[in-house]
Amino acid sequence: MNVYEEIGLKRVVNASGRMTILGVSTLSDEVAQAAIAGGQSYVVIEDLIDKAGEIISRYTGGEDSCVTSSASAAICLTIAGLITKGNKVLMDRLPNSDGLANEIVIQKGHSVHYGAPMPTMIRLGGGVPVEAGTANEVVPEDIEGAITDKTVALFYVKSHHCVQKGMVSLEVMRDIAHRHGLPLMVDAAAEEDFRKYIALGADLVVYSGAKALEATTSGFVTGKKQYIDWVKKQYHGIGRPMKIGKECIMGLLKALERYENKDHEKEVRENREKVRYLCEEIGKIPGLKAQEIQDEAGRAIYRARVTLDPAVEIGCTMEEINRQLRQGNPSIYARTEFLNLGKIDFDPRPMVEGDKELIVKRLKEIIGG
Repeated sequence: MNVYEEIGLKRVVNASGRMTILGVSTLSDEVAQAAIAGGQSYVVIEDLIDKAGEIISRYTGGEDSCVTSSASAAICLTIAGLITKGNKVLMDRLPNSDGLANEIVIQKGHSVHYGAPMPTMIRLGGGVPVEAGTANEVVPEDIEGAITDKTVALFYVKSHHCVQKGMVSLEVMRDIAHRHGLPLMVDAAAEEDFRKYIALGADLVVYSGAKALEATTSGFVTGKKQYIDWVKKQYHGIGRPMKIGKECIMGLLKALERYENKDHEKEVRENREKVRYLCEEIGKIPGLKAQEIQDEAGRAIYRARVTLDPAVEIGCTMEEINRQLRQGNPSIYARTEFLNLGKIDFDPRPMVEGDKELIVKRLKEIIGG
């Protein structure tokens, strides 16, 4: 029995990935111990933020970094920093940025809902989102035409939530931004390469700590030192309710250290073995089909996609199957981005021993019952 069952909640089988709605990730003993140790001593928080930024930057190649309570908080604070440039009077006005240069250009296909609307995160930092192009096609002229004297940054979102076709590439966005003397900001919250986007010339890159890193609840933004200085100052303004605890910072730093030394290829191989098991076993259930798919954003993440077999009548929709998976005990959560198309995906990364067998057993019960 886990701690959540002890307070009367059902155990959850996380087969959906590192998702905020399920608590994102679980902590290794090392990360948990680092968080406990951090929570049991005092420190000057501004000094810790500076030192954490220095350490994080060793892993990213950024000139400096600022630790935050989440990737979403990092977006808000970064935009606030770019608008106010660290000016206290302007910081005290936020989120009211009327009369200031405050526009953030984002491709329409990147203006997504990832659990919250991306435009909301922009507005929280005092920004005004300016969507360029259409939902399925953006060309460089759309980006150029959206830039005005009120533009403070171009914003590129790297996510499976985004439209994956017809968008302007990061490199083209970078070149347009720099040609206009503007920074390119990248939301790479769930990405697994912490050096890639700085190396590609992005000026500011946002990451989650709790996703790929499996750290404590945290995030960070890394990049050009001048911009990062402006971000850090926001903790004396709009960033106050987004502050991060010392224990979460220490957990994040330990997670970065662990991540650097992980055998990532082995992890991918093991996850693909789980996917193959699911595909083989689910494929034996009359009325269901399963196949291995790769993450839409191109990451080395593989999942088992389950659909109904049109040749077999089972009298059950995929919506009903998903509902019963969640209502069972334990509750099984699959990915449901394509549920309206009759598809659910099982992500092996968060699964623990016995989970894959439990998923197959429950599906057999649902289809048979």
